[in-house]
Amino acid sequence: MNAAFDIQMSRRQLLKAGGALVVTLIAPVTVLATEQVLRDKAGNAQAPALLDKTLDAGAVDGYIAIHQDGTVTLFSGKVDLGQGLRIAIRQMAAEELGIGVDKIEMIEGDTALTPDQGPTAGSSGVMRGGVQIRQAAATAREALIAMAAARLQKPASELMVQDGVVRPKSGGAGLSFAELVGGKRFDLKVDAKAPLNNPQHYRVVGKPLLRPDVPAKVTGTHTYVHDVKLPGMLHGRVIRPAAEGANIVSVDQSSIKKFPGVKVVRLGDFLAVAAPDEWDAIQAAAALKVVWSDSNKLMGHDKVEQWLRSGPFDAEETLVKKGDAVAALQGAGNKISASYYWPIQTHGSIGPSCAVADVGAKQAIIYTASQGTHRYRPAYAQMLGLSNEAVRLVYVDGAGCYGMNGHDDAAADAALMSKALGKPVRVQWSRQDEHGFDPKGPPQALTLEGALNADKSIAAWRTEMWLPRATASLPTVPLLAPQTAGMPQPKGISTGLISQNGDPPYEVANVAVGVHWHDSAPLRPANIRAPGKIANIYAVECFTDELAAQAGMDPLAFRLQSLKDARGAEVLKRTAALFGWQSRAAGAGIANKANKRGRGIAYSHYKHNETYVAMAMEVEVDRSSGEIRVLRVACAHDCGLIINPDGLRAQIEGSILQTISRSLYEEIRFDTRRVQNVDWASYPILAFPAVPELRIDLIDRPTMPPLGGGEAAASPVTAALANAVWDAVGIRLRTVPFTPERVKAALQRI
Repeated sequence: MNAAFDIQMSRRQLLKAGGALVVTLIAPVTVLATEQVLRDKAGNAQAPALLDKTLDAGAVDGYIAIHQDGTVTLFSGKVDLGQGLRIAIRQMAAEELGIGVDKIEMIEGDTALTPDQGPTAGSSGVMRGGVQIRQAAATAREALIAMAAARLQKPASELMVQDGVVRPKSGGAGLSFAELVGGKRFDLKVDAKAPLNNPQHYRVVGKPLLRPDVPAKVTGTHTYVHDVKLPGMLHGRVIRPAAEGANIVSVDQSSIKKFPGVKVVRLGDFLAVAAPDEWDAIQAAAALKVVWSDSNKLMGHDKVEQWLRSGPFDAEETLVKKGDAVAALQGAGNKISASYYWPIQTHGSIGPSCAVADVGAKQAIIYTASQGTHRYRPAYAQMLGLSNEAVRLVYVDGAGCYGMNGHDDAAADAALMSKALGKPVRVQWSRQDEHGFDPKGPPQALTLEGALNADKSIAAWRTEMWLPRATASLPTVPLLAPQTAGMPQPKGISTGLISQNGDPPYEVANVAVGVHWHDSAPLRPANIRAPGKIANIYAVECFTDELAAQAGMDPLAFRLQSLKDARGAEVLKRTAALFGWQSRAAGAGIANKANKRGRGIAYSHYKHNETYVAMAMEVEVDRSSGEIRVLRVACAHDCGLIINPDGLRAQIEGSILQTISRSLYEEIRFDTRRVQNVDWASYPILAFPAVPELRIDLIDRPTMPPLGGGEAAASPVTAALANAVWDAVGIRLRTVPFTPERVKAALQRI
C-alpha cells in the first residue's frame, strides 16, 4: 500500500537503497512507508521479505551499502530526534570513506534494515552510534584500498581514497568504489583497529555543514509521524480514566450512536474509539458515557518531598567514600548544610505523541517516533502475540522528547486498536493526554554538608540523596495500553541514571555520598534530559557557592583553587572571559536593597567522565513581583572532537533554554486522583520574549574521541541561575521551580 507521505528520501533513492549491492529486496517490499507492504488474501499486512541485508552490529554490511553508481546508504540504529545526527553521522562516514556527504543517504531506526545500536539516549548518538559507523567506514575504506591494490598491482601504501575513487598518490587512473565492489558484499567484520584518518587532513568533519532536514522543517513541508496516512486507516482516541488507577464500571455505547462509523474497542480497562474521520473520533471520545470506579491512589504533589525523605526505603547505598567525611565534619567548627528539592516534571513535548500501526494476523508494522525502536520491538511483539521478527518498527520524526515521553505509549495504543479492528490505526494524543499521562521526570531530594580548611579549601563534603531507583534489567518503560488491558509486561520503574554527579568535582580529602533508594515513584517515571544530573549538579554547585561565600572568596577563584582537571579549569576560565567575569568576594553587593542584578557561575564534568561544561549567567530579580529574568548566558563546552559545530551549538543552546524553563516554571501538580496542570496555561514554559542572550565557546579537540553534546550543557544551568539570584538579592533558592511566589517568600525571610 502506498503511504501518502515523503520520508526525506526520494522513491528513486529508496529503490536504489533496496537494490544496493549489499541489500536485496523482493518488490514490492517496503523500504520505508513510501513503498509497498505485501498483503495476504485477507488483506493483512506482511513484513518485508528482507533476504540479504544483515542486521549484524558487528558487520560492515550492517551499516554501509555501496551502490552501482558509487553512492552510499548508511543504516543507523540511532535516530535523529532533532539533534543533527543526519548530517553528523554522514560527515563521520564521509571522512573515512573519502566521499562527499552529498553522495550519502541514511536510513534510521528501522528494525528491518538497521542494526540494533541501542536507544538514542544518553547523548550516545555520535559518541557511540556515530563512532560505530565511522569505524565501519574505516574498515570499508581499507578493504577498498586492498581491492584496488590487487587490481592495480600497487602496494596499498601507495594508494589513497578521494571522491569515491581509490587512486595512486603519485597520480594516474584509479578505480571507483562501484568498480571495486562489483556487485559483492564486503562480508567483513568491523575492524576496531582499522586506522582513522588523520585529523590534520579532515575535509568534512569539523565543518558546519547544513542539516538536510531543516529546509523542509522551516517551510512546513517536513514529514512527521503525524502525517503518515495509510489506505483504509482509522483515527483512534483512547478514553483515559477519571483518576489514576480507576477501573471501568460500565460503558454506554449507545451514547455515541450519532457518530456514524465510530467503533469502540475495549480490552479490560483499555477503552478507545476509532473512526475514518479524526474529528468524529475526537467527538465520540468526549461523548462516550463511561462510569469509572473511585480512586484516590496518589499522595499529592505537595507531599512528594516528605515521602522521599521519610521512607521506608528499598535500599541504602554508598556511592562515594573517600577519607572519613563523617568524622571530619563532626570535628569541624565551620560546618554548613543545605537541602535541595527537584520536582516531578513532564517532558512537555509541544507536539503531542502520535503513531500509526498496521497489525495483521501474522505481521505488524508500526510507524513511531520512538527513541528506541529496537528496544521496544519485543514489548509490542509480546503485546500482539507475535514473534519479534514479525514486528517491524519504522522511525519517523515526531515532536522532541529528550527522554521517553508518550511516543511509545501512543504506538502501543495504535497497535492494540489495529489488532482489534483489523485495519491500520493512527493514534494522536491530546494535550491533556500528553501532560496527564506521559511518563514523568522523577523527583529528587538532597541534603549536603561541608566544611572548610584553614586555607579556605574544602575539608570535607557529604551528600545524602533520596531517589526512586530504576528497576534492574527492566527492558522498557511499562506501557499504559497493556497495563490497562490487563496484559503481562515487565513491572518496575525507569528513571535513568539519576544518582550520578552527586559528589563535588573539586579536590576534597574527605567525601561521602550515599543514597536512600525507593522502589516506586508517585507517578510513572521515565528518564528526562540529563536524568538526575541537573538536580545533583544544581545542589553540588549551589553548595559550592555557599562554601565560597563562607570563605569570603570569589566563586570562580574558589572553584579554580581546588580543580585539578586541566580541561575543567579551561572551560571555567574561558567561560569567565566570554562572560566578562570580574572578581569580587561572594555576596559583595547583596546588602544593597536596590540591587536587582547578579551573576552566577557553575561547572560540570558530566558523569565525571564525559563532556566538560562551565556556565555563567546574569539575572535580574524584580523584588516586588518575585519574577526572575535571565539576561545573558556564557558557556564554554568541551566534548572532544567536534563533528559539526553548528549542530553542536544548536544542541547547547537548546539545552540551556529548556533547562532555564525547567528551573523557572515547570512542576507537575497533582491531587490524590490525577494530574491537575494538563495544559500550557497551568504548566507554563519559557516563551520567546524571555530568551536571553546566549554566547557559546566551543573547544575542539580533534585528536580526542567525540563525546555527547545533547545533555551535558543542561547540567549546570539551574545552579548558575540560582547562584546569580543569590548574588543579586541574597536569597538561596533550594526548591525548583523558582516561581515568583517562592522568590517573594524567600525575600520576606531576609
